[in-house]
Amino acid sequence: MKTRYILSALFLFMGFVSCNEDKLNPANPNQLGIETFYRTGPQLEAAVNAVYSSIQANNLYNREYFFLQDLLSDDCQSGGPQLEAQRAQVLNHVFDASNSVINSNWRGWYRVVHRANLVLENADNAVDEITEDLRNRVIGEAYFLRALANFELVSLWGPIPLMTSSATSPDGLQRSPENEVYNIIFSDLQEAINRLPLKSAYSGESVGRATKGAAQALAAKAHLFRADFAAARPFLLEVINSGEYTLVDRYMDNFEEENENNNESVWEVQFSEEFGNAGGWNGDGSNIAEVTFRGQEYGPTAWRNVIPSESLVNEFETVENGAAKDDPRGSYNFYRIGDSYNNGQSVLTEEKVQGDTESPSWRKYQMIYKRENEDVQSGINFRVIRYADVLLMMAEVENELAGPAAALPYINSTRERADVDMPLYPTNLYPTGSKEEMRLAIMHERRVELAGEQIRNRDIRRWRRQGVLPSEPINGFQDKNDLLPIPLVEIDNNSALSNADQNTGY
Repeated sequence: MKTRYILSALFLFMGFVSCNEDKLNPANPNQLGIETFYRTGPQLEAAVNAVYSSIQANNLYNREYFFLQDLLSDDCQSGGPQLEAQRAQVLNHVFDASNSVINSNWRGWYRVVHRANLVLENADNAVDEITEDLRNRVIGEAYFLRALANFELVSLWGPIPLMTSSATSPDGLQRSPENEVYNIIFSDLQEAINRLPLKSAYSGESVGRATKGAAQALAAKAHLFRADFAAARPFLLEVINSGEYTLVDRYMDNFEEENENNNESVWEVQFSEEFGNAGGWNGDGSNIAEVTFRGQEYGPTAWRNVIPSESLVNEFETVENGAAKDDPRGSYNFYRIGDSYNNGQSVLTEEKVQGDTESPSWRKYQMIYKRENEDVQSGINFRVIRYADVLLMMAEVENELAGPAAALPYINSTRERADVDMPLYPTNLYPTGSKEEMRLAIMHERRVELAGEQIRNRDIRRWRRQGVLPSEPINGFQDKNDLLPIPLVEIDNNSALSNADQNTGY
C-alpha cells in the first residue's frame, strides 16, 4: 500500500481545493469536487488511502506523535541542547494550551476523523468499477481509522468535540462526555470487525491496511484503558485464537526495514524512502510525508534530541548475585559507546555522539543498523500494535479476572522469545506470584518489552486512574496533567467552546 499513499492524498487535495473554487466557478470542469469524486471504486479507495496518509503527516507519525507520547511518559529524557522549548515543556510537564506539540496532535487526529467521515458519507455514491467487497472493506477501514483517532483524542483530552460527519461550516461542536465518545469508538470498531478481512487475506500493495485483528486489538486496548477487563477479554481471545499472529524469534525484526508487516505485526503505519520527502516540516502537518524523522531526532549519530531515561535503563534486569541474568532487550533497545553499527563496519565513539555520552541512545527505529549516518528521512514503519502487546494485555486481563496462574503463560511468552530467553515468572524479581506481584511484573514486562513504542504514556495514565501505580513515576507530574489542555486555537475558533470548557488547571 505504500505506493498508493501519495497518489491518494493528491486526489483528496484536489477535492478540498475544489470545494473553495466551486464557490467562484461551480461549473469548472477541471476540478474534482465531492459532487464529482467518489464515483468509482478507484476513487473511493484513493479517498481511504488519504485517511492513512494523514497519519503519516508532520503532526502525527512523521514527527509530533512520537514526541508527544514519549515525552509525556517516563521512558525518555532530553539528549542534549537541541530539544526545542515546546518539547521541553512537554517533557517537564509545564505545558499550557498554546503548546504546539499538543496542538499539532489535536489537529492531526481531527484531520483523520474528517477524512474518514468523508469516506463514510460518500461510500455509497461509488457505482462504477467497484465490487461490494471493495466497498465493504473501504468502509471498514474508515471506521477503524476514525475509531483510532477518537481513542487517541479521548484518552488524552477526555471529553472532546465528537465529529460524526465531515465539517461543512465554521460552526463548531461542544465537548461530548467521554462515555458518548467511547460508545462511538466501540460502535465503529464493531463495524470494522464485521467488514474487514483477516491479515492473511491481504497481499502485494494491500499489505498494511487495517484488518479484523487490528480492530479487535484496538477495541481491547480501549476497554483496558477504562479498566473494563471483562469487555477486553473476548477481543483479545479472538486475536490470539485467530492463528494470524506469532512472536518472531528475533526481537529486532520488529524495528528494522527488512521485516515489516511480519507475523508479529498487528498493525503498523507504513513509510518508505522510495517516496520520501521532507514535506513533513510544514507547520500545520498537511504535507504528505512518506518518511518519518524518528531516526534523525533520536539517533545517536544524529540530533539525539531524545534519549532513554535513567529509570527506563535501570528497569532492565541485570546480573547481580548470580540469581538473575541480563535482559538482552536492553542491548536491543539501546546503543552505547563502543557498540558496532552499519552492519558491523562502524563503531559508536564519543566523538560521534552529541550530549551526555554516559547515557545510552535509542536503537529502535534507527537506520544506522545498516548505514553509516542517520538521514533526515527514514522509511522504517511504525509498529502501532504488536502481538507482544496483545499477549501482555491478555496477561493483565487474566490476572485481574482469574488470578496470576492464568496470567503466567501470557506474560512468560515474551520472555521465552528465542533471542530473549529470560527466566520465567515467578522470578527473584517477583518471587511469590501473588496477584499484586503479578500486576507489578506485568507493568515491568510491558515497560521493557514495549520501550519507546509510544505505549508507556497511556499505560501510566490508565494505571494511575485505576489506582494501582505503586508510586508516581513522572517527576513534575501534576493532577491536572492527567488530561491535556484543549488547544487555545480550538477555543478561539470553535463557536461552541469558551474558556469555561477548558480542562481543569489550564
